[in-house]
Amino acid sequence: MKFVLFILLAVLLVASIPSCKKDSFITSKSASLGISTDTLFFDTVFTSTGSITGYFKIFNTNNQKLKLNSVKLMGGAASYFKLNLDGISGTSFSDIEIAAKDSIYGFVTVSINPNDSIKTFIERDSIQISYNGNTFYMQLAAYGQNAYFLKNKKITKDTTWNSTLPIVILGGLTINSGAKLTIEKGTKIYMNAGAPITVNGTLQAFGDTTIGRIYFYSDRLDVPYNSYPGSWPGIYFNDSSVNNIMEFCTLSNGYQGVSVLAPSSNGKPKLTLNQCILNNIYDVAIGGVNSSIVATNCLVTNCGNNISLTAGGTYTFDQCTMVSYDNLYISHKNAVFSASNTDSYGIAYPLVCTVNNSIIHGNSGLVDNEVVLSKNASATFNVFFNNVFYKVKKAINPPATVNNECRTSFVPAFDSIVKGTNYYSFKLSASSPCLKAGGHTNVLFDMEKKPRPADAPDLGCYQRQN
Repeated sequence: MKFVLFILLAVLLVASIPSCKKDSFITSKSASLGISTDTLFFDTVFTSTGSITGYFKIFNTNNQKLKLNSVKLMGGAASYFKLNLDGISGTSFSDIEIAAKDSIYGFVTVSINPNDSIKTFIERDSIQISYNGNTFYMQLAAYGQNAYFLKNKKITKDTTWNSTLPIVILGGLTINSGAKLTIEKGTKIYMNAGAPITVNGTLQAFGDTTIGRIYFYSDRLDVPYNSYPGSWPGIYFNDSSVNNIMEFCTLSNGYQGVSVLAPSSNGKPKLTLNQCILNNIYDVAIGGVNSSIVATNCLVTNCGNNISLTAGGTYTFDQCTMVSYDNLYISHKNAVFSASNTDSYGIAYPLVCTVNNSIIHGNSGLVDNEVVLSKNASATFNVFFNNVFYKVKKAINPPATVNNECRTSFVPAFDSIVKGTNYYSFKLSASSPCLKAGGHTNVLFDMEKKPRPADAPDLGCYQRQN
């Protein structure tokens, strides 16, 4: 019996040796330490709003516990950066224990104070990590930009915005009935996730291709969020809105692009879009509900629903390119172009829609017909396609009135489509069947203000230059 007890004690003693070793601290200067990155970089951070939280990990790769003598934010309390280590906020930490083969998290945010005298700058700091006589630094870098910040802003009188600084909208922007907001060329407008633009009055945005387009973006400029669709709500033109014009504007990454409600009250188009780009919109890029829109030289690409017209209305699309491809962010599963003269309750309204010298195309096995029309015979239904390249597998039913030559069985042969890198150039290649396929046009320049012939122009928003 004593012999058995002796053996058991010996086994327990041997088993306890690795445990004791594991519970002791390694003190050698040669002890290894891992860190997930040597530089924590924050992409464009608007001054005063802060940023997302970046994080890093510190790894103890040894078979024994490791004690960090200190972890310091070198800029201290005055730094634009804020440090949280393993759930505790501060600027300096000491005697931090990391178990063998374990790790701890560090979290960093950055907030940069406004300074109107500087438009762009880089703020830097570092985190010092010391252990067992070793010291090294992890760098922090943030590219900042000053901006005008508007929170729950209401435009109550005629107002003009210019390109002096970017404009960041928090909480939303409302243009009151009877008021007009004019946006000058080169202005960049960044929208927060909960910040729609609601137009009860008038929005007029006049960009320019050679000096500066007007951009409507999400305020999330950090990778990968700067490429996500649905990052801001969109622009909504309501019943009382009139005389809206957007020229050389780019709208990207919205939940919706432009949504236009109710007929015009003065006989003019409720919204005029010239040389506009709507890209990577999660839901509807151009939506009309019993309203009136004129779009010329517009590019509408890679959206959940590029064009959606319901409850009738009056619409014209002239020299437009409307295309969607399956891509990294949006699966192409809805028709590029849809129009109906009924609302969601089945009530019919007159619809007149004309599409001239345009391209309607999609690339996905999920969508056979890129044009879907829905007709209620109790109201006018007139859809005209004049020299349009559109992809359909079956005849459109109810049919559009097709004038001149429309092509349905070709591919448009765009310049360059690389879906793996999300690169799309929707200019026409030299072999495109859309070259010189248009009918007579009064639109004598293209998306980029390059010349377009009056007779036999190329289809779509780009005219190939020889």
